[in-house]
Amino acid sequence: MQLLGQRAMNDLRADLYPVEGFALTVDGKFKSQYPDMAGAMKVGLELKKKFPVIQVAVYDAAARTRTLVELPEA
Repeated sequence: MQLLGQRAMNDLRADLYPVEGFALTVDGKFKSQYPDMAGAMKVGLELKKKFPVIQVAVYDAAARTRTLVELPEA
């Protein structure tokens, strides 16, 4: 996977948008990248359970959209 500016996947930077795959964002900053939405959502949900106050979202590089990760209703 490549990031804008020819960066490698393991060199994910918070100030560059990924150009493929799915990235997990925490409070608006890119933190990790995944090949599929399911993997990113799983990690995002686990993180949200531990820290419910933070804003967690999954960024879809192909569609250039963000999907908020929210805890299920109790």
